[in-house]
Amino acid sequence: MKNAVRWLRISCWWGIIADAVVAFLMLFPERFKAFNNIDRDLSADFGYGLRYGAPLMIGWTVLLSWADRKPMERKDILPITLVVVAGLVIFEVYSITAGYTTLISTIPTLVLQTAMSGMFVFSYLNAKRQELSTK
Repeated sequence: MKNAVRWLRISCWWGIIADAVVAFLMLFPERFKAFNNIDRDLSADFGYGLRYGAPLMIGWTVLLSWADRKPMERKDILPITLVVVAGLVIFEVYSITAGYTTLISTIPTLVLQTAMSGMFVFSYLNAKRQELSTK
């Protein structure tokens, strides 16, 4: 059981750190732009959209922190988080096709999201397996 809890907590903290960084960047659109290698001028609407979404990112950071307090009982947060990550990936693909950013500059984010998603799936399935073996 300790093994499952450890992996769940690692997953939660990976998400907490990533979400907190992104929330900070969303609150400061110029930093978001620099971090994501966006080299074109963006409208005020873009900044509004980022700032509007920042509380949701902060909320997800808090949700993962809550899940970390009782990881086995709250492990189902991880598959739900995969839906959020999938939405972000879809938007990133759109931003590449729309010319807001390039594939090259987006690759690090996509690699991080893929690795994080893999970790979430592994941690969740590992916890489910250990949970079933103790019943």
